[in-house]
Amino acid sequence: MHHHFARNALSRAMSLALLGMAATPAFAQEQPQIEVPAPVPAPSRAQEPPSVPSPQSATVDEATRLDSIDVVGYFRRSIQFSTEAKRDATGFTDSIFAEDIGKFPDLNIAESLNRIPGIQLDRDVNGEGLNVAIRGLPNSFTKTVINGAQVATASIGLNAQNQNREVDLNLFPTEFFNQVTVHKTPKASLLEGGVSGVVDMRSARPFDNPGTHFTYQLQAEENDIADKISPRGSAIGSWTNDDGTFGALVGVSSARGRIGVEGYETVGWTNPGLNYVQCGIAAPEGVDPLSVRPSECNAGGGGNWLIPNVVPDNAATRAAGLTPGQVIDRDLLLALNPGLTIDQISEALIPRLGRPVHMSGDRDRDALLASFEWRPTDDMHFYVDTLYSEAHRTNDRIDVNLVGRVFGPSGLIPTDMQVDENGVVTDATFTNAQFFLEARPYVEDVKYWSINPGATFWFGDAGSRLDVQANASRSWMFRESPTILVNSPFTTIDYSNTGDVPTWDTDLDLNDPDLGWTWAGGRVNVQNEKRVVEVAGARADLQLGDDGRNVKVGVAYDTFERRIQGFDNSAAWQEYVFANVSDAELASFLRPGPYGFITGDFDSFKEATDYYRYRDEAPESAGPNTGGSTGGISEDVFGAYVEINGETEVLDRLLRFNAGTRWVTTDQEISGPVTIGGVRQWQTLTGDYDEWLPSFSAAWDVADDVVLRLSGSRTMTRPNPSSMLPNTTFTDTTAQVASQGNPNLVPYTSTNFDIGGEWYTGEEGLVGLTLFNKRVEGYTYQGTTTMPFSQLGIPYEDLESYQQDAIDARGGPDVATIVVNQQVNANATLQIQGLELIWVQPLTFITEGLGFMGNFTKINMEPSGPDADVLEGNLYGIAPKLWNATAYWENDAASIRLSYNWTEGTAGTGPNQNGIPYAQIIGEDRGQFDLSASYTFASLPSSPQVTLNVINLTGEERRSNFYYDNAVNDIYDPGRTVLLGVRGSF
Repeated sequence: MHHHFARNALSRAMSLALLGMAATPAFAQEQPQIEVPAPVPAPSRAQEPPSVPSPQSATVDEATRLDSIDVVGYFRRSIQFSTEAKRDATGFTDSIFAEDIGKFPDLNIAESLNRIPGIQLDRDVNGEGLNVAIRGLPNSFTKTVINGAQVATASIGLNAQNQNREVDLNLFPTEFFNQVTVHKTPKASLLEGGVSGVVDMRSARPFDNPGTHFTYQLQAEENDIADKISPRGSAIGSWTNDDGTFGALVGVSSARGRIGVEGYETVGWTNPGLNYVQCGIAAPEGVDPLSVRPSECNAGGGGNWLIPNVVPDNAATRAAGLTPGQVIDRDLLLALNPGLTIDQISEALIPRLGRPVHMSGDRDRDALLASFEWRPTDDMHFYVDTLYSEAHRTNDRIDVNLVGRVFGPSGLIPTDMQVDENGVVTDATFTNAQFFLEARPYVEDVKYWSINPGATFWFGDAGSRLDVQANASRSWMFRESPTILVNSPFTTIDYSNTGDVPTWDTDLDLNDPDLGWTWAGGRVNVQNEKRVVEVAGARADLQLGDDGRNVKVGVAYDTFERRIQGFDNSAAWQEYVFANVSDAELASFLRPGPYGFITGDFDSFKEATDYYRYRDEAPESAGPNTGGSTGGISEDVFGAYVEINGETEVLDRLLRFNAGTRWVTTDQEISGPVTIGGVRQWQTLTGDYDEWLPSFSAAWDVADDVVLRLSGSRTMTRPNPSSMLPNTTFTDTTAQVASQGNPNLVPYTSTNFDIGGEWYTGEEGLVGLTLFNKRVEGYTYQGTTTMPFSQLGIPYEDLESYQQDAIDARGGPDVATIVVNQQVNANATLQIQGLELIWVQPLTFITEGLGFMGNFTKINMEPSGPDADVLEGNLYGIAPKLWNATAYWENDAASIRLSYNWTEGTAGTGPNQNGIPYAQIIGEDRGQFDLSASYTFASLPSSPQVTLNVINLTGEERRSNFYYDNAVNDIYDPGRTVLLGVRGSF
């Protein structure tokens, strides 16, 4: 805590110094008279949006000034809007604009952001972009706002968890947005919460394009794995009255999508856990040599594959020539696997659950946007923005597993096994092998709504104004995910791992419902998950001066609440199923599957086993099957800031700057279920902290077409709510050691420095270089904290009597100390250094409308401090290199562009996976081609534009490995998606 106080004191000192540097020249210069051509007749200042400018309504009052736009083609115009906005920004920002309402240049907002330097896209297993990470930090360090208000979503991906503060962008139709800006350096007036940056999404409003307009878009989508055509479409209408005082915009969007994913998963790899007899070591006196598996026999860790102690009695082992009941010792293992040593056998790596996996289902989404603006005078502007989105998603996920881990009576017995130099098994014959079908027909519903009213009041002759705004949003999700798991008879298989993934040959027909599938060792689950996220806030911003030179002060109040609950009724449903569906009857609920193994007749099985009653009666559990924990967090945040924007001249060249500081205080309540004394109850823990966040940016026009930039700042991200949930348990009878979440975690904070510049080469062209450095503190790890019992938040009277006696013997609740295992902030600093290159180049000297754009990012991370080793193990998921490029050509009627995005592979987890010290999950390099083309029939009503989009043109897969290249961890093929459509406007 002392260290935290010292950092705050330093921040306050930095704030005062920066303000002192900036205050003197803020109003020292006379305001220049600038005439800027606008793409439409410039409306009065009352027609201006209060904060984020629109390319359709540029005026000299805006902080961002757009030069004359004369390029042809909607994509080139979007690039030029972005180029001009970057040029006129003071800090380090990148923007993407829609050329017109409903004409965002990409199908997915996350995909659009992927074209910005320093952005790493997080894709779901079906290839869809979910959320973004910025400059070497996880996506939970990215703050997302819509029209200046923070966004939180309850949705999760197909294989994602979203246990932190990520925002799934696929819930929002791109057609509803006119501009997305990534602020890589902060301003005091920006909402805090993003150490790495802020993604600011601006929804369409009627005065973005005054008059009466209607746009439509219809598309047919087909994925070559889902193999079904799905429709999607949108319509947006806007109107403003003749005197420019009132406007309305309403948009609807609907998508009926299908997913198709083929893949292979392993749930990690494992090796044998040999007992004393199997590795040939004498057991100590009194130790059972068959049941104990000592570390001397398993020097490489792991050991989740248990070779049976004796040969099981089944048809497979007898057919393999083994004698049921024979002890499997060292000599037998060596005889069955000639050429291998016992050490090689003990280190042999196979998948824990090698399984082909297939996903198919619906991805439906309906959304509504409404925006109203009222401008009764030139000095007043009122608006209300509303957004509603709901998604219905299903996923019939089925996989068939070769059991490599410990599972009931099974345990592979290896014969003729071969391994490579890393111990990975390349060939083998396994007897006593067993498969199980795992079927999970997910059903998920997600809803999101928000309302954002506000007003702007102008006063004085200098363009001073007051902005006030309120916001409220709620996101809700419910997922049910039953599991049906049945086992095959035992068999002998030929196993091979010499291609992309391990394969097997078996005499069993795994696609035969009458094979002899059994409940023995199987299970059924009924598991539900409910999430609710609510956000509300209000803010007021006072600007004294025009947009070029001003002092701004503001206050903000925000609340954030999130609750995750798991529900589980598996034991009761399984008891009913096993009692009412015999092995003989089981086959009637199985069907041949489309992928070479059986699937389930889910509807008839649910009806026959009273599934829906058990689903609806499911009691609350410790957490859902996505890996989260049941619990909730409530945050109340108050913020205030002062900011100065100014202009001056240095060496007869314009220097623009922004300086300020933001102060925020956060009060938290974290609650979750705990069981003390056999009684389950919800416990609430509290915490609070405050931060000073100074920032300074300057942009110097050193030449007519060259801008140099400099920025220094401090940013913050609030800690992971999942690390603060109570979940209090005692691990000993004397109540001396407990496990609990930590409500006193302080935020992640980063001290940032950026330097760079751009050369603007004409039209949409630019060449830019940015060097950045971040020093991040606040990373967490599993540590210990010693505190008096009274600080645990547990009533003394709820303890067992023997625990009360133990605490009394140590001095009572206020004196007796408890060692608490919990997440704590590491005493370490992560230094992130990187560079970003961007090049946008029109090639009109070759042919009109031709050009390319590309960028490259390189990131290096280095921890330091006493806990640097701990921090090193938590650095994963961020690619050290990434780049993308787009070639485009457009004229009055036709356009085509081809994009390629490449991300270097990186570790997805820390080491020690499955108990194997060196093992990490490492993603492979991946590149993806996307194609977009259109042709406009300008002579027809509404000027219809026929569009063609191809996502993942070459059908690239996504793959990760269990440390070694030939030990695949998982691989997913999302297929190629083709969209053919038409859009137009009146």
